[in-house]
Amino acid sequence: MAKLLAVIAAGERNTQSVLAGEALRQSAARLSHRIDVEIHTAQGTQTPLPAAAIAEADAVLLVGAPVANDARFASRTRVATTLEAVLKDAEAVIRDALGRLSAPAAAPVAAASTLNIVAITSCPTGIAHTFMAAEGLSQAAKSLGHGIRVETQGSVGAQDTLSADEIARADLVIIAADTQVDLARFAGKRLFKSGTKPAINDGENLIRRAIAEATLQGAASANAEARAGDADAAKERTGPYKHLMTGVSFMLPFVTAGGILIALAFALGGIYAFDDAHKGTLAWSLFQIGAKSAFALMVPILAGYISYSIANRPGIAPGMVGGMLAASLGSGFLGGIAAGFIAGYGTDWLNRHIRLGRNLDGLKPVLILPVLGSLLVGLLMLYVVGTPVAAVLAALTEWLRSMQGSSALLLGALLGAMMAFDMGGPVNKAAYAFSTGLIASQVYTPMAAVMAAGMVPPLGIALATKLFADRFTHDERETGNATAVLGLAFISEGAIPYAARDPLRVIPALVAGAALTGAISMIVGAELKVPHGGVFVLPIPNAVTHLVGYLAALIAGTVLTAVLLRVLKKPAALAA
Repeated sequence: MAKLLAVIAAGERNTQSVLAGEALRQSAARLSHRIDVEIHTAQGTQTPLPAAAIAEADAVLLVGAPVANDARFASRTRVATTLEAVLKDAEAVIRDALGRLSAPAAAPVAAASTLNIVAITSCPTGIAHTFMAAEGLSQAAKSLGHGIRVETQGSVGAQDTLSADEIARADLVIIAADTQVDLARFAGKRLFKSGTKPAINDGENLIRRAIAEATLQGAASANAEARAGDADAAKERTGPYKHLMTGVSFMLPFVTAGGILIALAFALGGIYAFDDAHKGTLAWSLFQIGAKSAFALMVPILAGYISYSIANRPGIAPGMVGGMLAASLGSGFLGGIAAGFIAGYGTDWLNRHIRLGRNLDGLKPVLILPVLGSLLVGLLMLYVVGTPVAAVLAALTEWLRSMQGSSALLLGALLGAMMAFDMGGPVNKAAYAFSTGLIASQVYTPMAAVMAAGMVPPLGIALATKLFADRFTHDERETGNATAVLGLAFISEGAIPYAARDPLRVIPALVAGAALTGAISMIVGAELKVPHGGVFVLPIPNAVTHLVGYLAALIAGTVLTAVLLRVLKKPAALAA
């Protein structure tokens, strides 16, 4: 019979902590083992572990966010897990802990030592998740007693850039990113990769996983670039979604710049500012910059950086060539996506199968791969892919433009619900990427619905904290103003802390309000030419059409969310 300990700490989630403790006790009893449970709540510590139990323990389960380097457990095997894992299957958690008893010395050393960590965070839009993940990692490292430096690769470029000396001294590298990050700087270091969500939701558990599971990044070499598609690099990739989001993140600045400049051109010269009668005027010049330059680069950039995400730098040229062909053939953003994946996977395959020897490998990234990759994607786009995809895009565009009544309502409601479902997660990003891509085809109504719906979750919560204060804790009410500002800026992630505390009640309210906003926006025919900026782009002439109806949609969804929060949420005093 094994003797186990458990320390549960989950902040204000008092009820879940007690349930987790009881689940561990019952599961241990069924397995004929003994477990003592210590629970840390906002009100203090329940059933503190006696010294005798600690001395006799075979292993310690750290559930939630306890202090990993607690001196009481210095000589014990420690196993970190999450509150959700215990509530889902406490017996499996105990079996996992028992399975690790065969190597009792490994866990204490890793947990007790102080590490020097460097990290990079990045998300597709580079606005909210990037910095929330950085904050989550910084706080988690401090709590665990480790030193950390985080570089953020956001929409304004890299900030707090890691120096060569900091990387050299690092014991561990953590990449918390939803886009492709260049790893060449970290050759020879222990490295762990994840998305931004684990860093935001449970940074301490992410760091523990990184310590336990990090692998050695490939050794440095003068020809590292040429071997970008080798087996180690292939293992680091996380699938088509991440590649698509990398392309979207690089495309967004071109969409924003082009959309605003086109809107300004129309404001100064009218809707015919682009014709020869206005040639030489400021309005005509703004249109040339916005439509003929920024917008013309959207699809090639999308394709080029999808390919880059798959094949690294050798994939950029073939991807952009394929993207230019997609634009010229009329296949738009769908063709650009196809070209990006063809170029990326094709170039990666060529890179892995062409072997020239050490002396000639340096020719691959600058000569052989760009030429062969561009030839491959070019021929496929011209003779196989381009025309069918152009037909599909034309049909989609015509269908979207012809939507009236119930069909517009349903699409708007669906896009709105997707924006609020996971607030920056895969479902949200799928709706956003779809709507952003349609801007290249001059279809602007989905973008309007998506941006309005994306503002609703934080705005609805902020309104509810003012109108129905008894449904929120003091801290939640205090952060209501900041949440409102995030909502006005189209940063849906401002609602995440509220949803995380009470997902079964909060998320349905957010989804309902956002769906209503999206439906109304589509019904009134609002169009938006800019993919970001929230209410701060609305004063720009012609950036959004049917402005009154658009604002009405935003207000309606915000009010519905606030009212549903009042109905669904329990008073804060009872919920605790």
